[in-house]
Amino acid sequence: MSRIIAGRAGGRRLSTPPGDATRPTSDRVREAFFSAVAAWNGSSDQPVADQLAGQSMLDLFAGSGAVGLEAASRGAARVVAVERNPRTAALIRANAGSCRLDAQTTAMCAGVEKFLSGGRPGEPFDLIFCDPPYALDAADLDSLIATAVRDFLAHDGLIAVERSSRGPAPVFGAGMDSWANRYGETVVYFAQPSREDM
Repeated sequence: MSRIIAGRAGGRRLSTPPGDATRPTSDRVREAFFSAVAAWNGSSDQPVADQLAGQSMLDLFAGSGAVGLEAASRGAARVVAVERNPRTAALIRANAGSCRLDAQTTAMCAGVEKFLSGGRPGEPFDLIFCDPPYALDAADLDSLIATAVRDFLAHDGLIAVERSSRGPAPVFGAGMDSWANRYGETVVYFAQPSREDM
């Protein structure tokens, strides 16, 4: 059982898929991630429920939806969570309802590659979070990242990719400034379009 850490729905419990088919982002990593996002966003001094106010987030390989729902709890106006397993996608919808975050949250039942190849639904996203299986081939991941950045990320947006510290770092390509934060065995890689290119 996981939970929303902070914001409007702080403390509410989230159901997670049974078994080991998904690898939920730990509460510790989520808390550190959103602190890093608030610092990047210049909203660290705002109430937690408003730190992502008006922003949009795309949560790829969403699992239980914990990361996207945390964003909604912290004020994100639009969250799209992409999860290929129908039961797990239904679980995201149930979690969004139980946390009263369903007005901001849409769960899409689709494979990430298929979703990204279908073109962007609506406006670009301010924040993209990608937590693929650690076994995903590095070249395939880099291709997904390139598509997400090109077709889905706002020109002043941020993309973050969660990976094992034992695996290779993702490649974000030309025109991106990148950095990484390590949390134990987990590394979150961040990238944004280079300021000179904006």
